[in-house]
Amino acid sequence: MKRTLTRTATSAVALVLTAGLALAGGHCAAGKTLNDGILTIATGNPAYYPWVMDDAPESKAGFEAAVAYAVANRMGFEDANVTWVRSSFDQAIQPGAKDFDFNLQQFSITEEREEIVDFSLPYYSAAMAVITRQPVVENGAEATLASLKGLLWGAHASTTAVPMLAEVVQPDAEPLLYGDNADVVEAMKANQIDAALMDLPTALFTAAVLMDDGVVLGQFPPERSENPDQFGLLMEEGNPLKECVDAAIAELTEDGTLAAIEAEWLAEATGVPVIE
Repeated sequence: MKRTLTRTATSAVALVLTAGLALAGGHCAAGKTLNDGILTIATGNPAYYPWVMDDAPESKAGFEAAVAYAVANRMGFEDANVTWVRSSFDQAIQPGAKDFDFNLQQFSITEEREEIVDFSLPYYSAAMAVITRQPVVENGAEATLASLKGLLWGAHASTTAVPMLAEVVQPDAEPLLYGDNADVVEAMKANQIDAALMDLPTALFTAAVLMDDGVVLGQFPPERSENPDQFGLLMEEGNPLKECVDAAIAELTEDGTLAAIEAEWLAEATGVPVIE
């Protein structure tokens, strides 16, 4: 009986020490989360490839699922102390109290949104990508500048795709300009143009959902884009956790962790080659 009590007491001490170490590791977030010692993260309902694989963020598979756990771990939270909730995109960007500590589902950081919610430092700068159709690829289009120059291009007239086409791709023929991306897609379907430039997330969605034979041929490094779209973790306005989240993202950016996650899930997993 005495030995049992001793073992029990020893285990209790170990648990206290472990909790103390966890608290020390996550001291920046102590007392700042919705539930003490737990980090509550939100994503879409459902969450889509390649951001979350198989709609299961707890698997850590997919770009944003992997980023979420990287941030959580860097803030001092073990995987077991991360819990997930779901929200729609529109619900999340509304002002008011939130049922999550932070939310990630490709929220672009904009001045208008920052008036009602808080954003973290960017965790992703969206690359510009080439979207085309399978027949164009079968006719020889490749993810090289030399090949891209010979295509007939279309572009949404008010986006950064237009100057990028002029400065980087420099196509042989002047691109055709349209009022929005929906018109660009319809022009491709009608064989009026061969290809278009869109940010990578939009291109992936368009090729997979809006087109029957869409292909994302390649992506340019973000630094080749002018004013690339940047994604941030969304939080309730005035959330004291923001400084902790920003510190974690800054570290993950500086040590190359975010770049490695991006390479794994947005280059290798999607099979979209980088156009140098």
